[in-house]
Amino acid sequence: MMEDVLFCWSGGKDSAMASHALQSARACRISALLTTITEEYDRISMHGVRRVLLERQAESLGLPLHAVTIPPQCVNVIYEQRMKGALEKHFARGVRRVAFGDIFLEDLRAYRERNLALVGMNAMFPIWKRDTRELAIEFVQMGFRAITVCVDPRVLDASFAGRLLDASFFADLPPGVDPCGENGEFHTFVFEGPVFRTPIPFQIGEKVLRDGFCFCDLLPG
Repeated sequence: MMEDVLFCWSGGKDSAMASHALQSARACRISALLTTITEEYDRISMHGVRRVLLERQAESLGLPLHAVTIPPQCVNVIYEQRMKGALEKHFARGVRRVAFGDIFLEDLRAYRERNLALVGMNAMFPIWKRDTRELAIEFVQMGFRAITVCVDPRVLDASFAGRLLDASFFADLPPGVDPCGENGEFHTFVFEGPVFRTPIPFQIGEKVLRDGFCFCDLLPG
């Protein structure tokens, strides 16, 4: 019997690649998606994607969605309390491991492992230490399609917001910007690929500067 694993889903490319790697290994089964939603905005935290598009991703993946709401500019204490409550619900159902799409940030990995240990759970990192340039190439070659929904204008020009993640996107990234945006340079929304049953339709909305980041709004198609 395959082990159930909870997947911490952001809606972006790293989550998509990590979930694909997890499913391809056939060693476990994703039982549900866990995503943080910012209250007031009703959008995926950091990425700024509307909840309805997240729900359509989950539907296309064929997986239940567990949304955890947090306040804007959420402090760690509140974030950790609400995540702990969500994790405990899955622990009660027999889930003992949680998967993430992190690639090389050691401090973030340690933070996740420390918090999971408090509820008796362990972390999985299906694409850990993969070369991010190779991952970017694989992302395109495997048929994944995504759009950039958030850009940090301190390190990447705001014009990258709203661009499709194709070969030209990665080729245009300036030196010093990680190809997978692992340092927070950009965030994405995946709308098609081998893990989805059907593409998620959307339309590009307005671009706004908020809290020091440039967001490209996506409207349900």
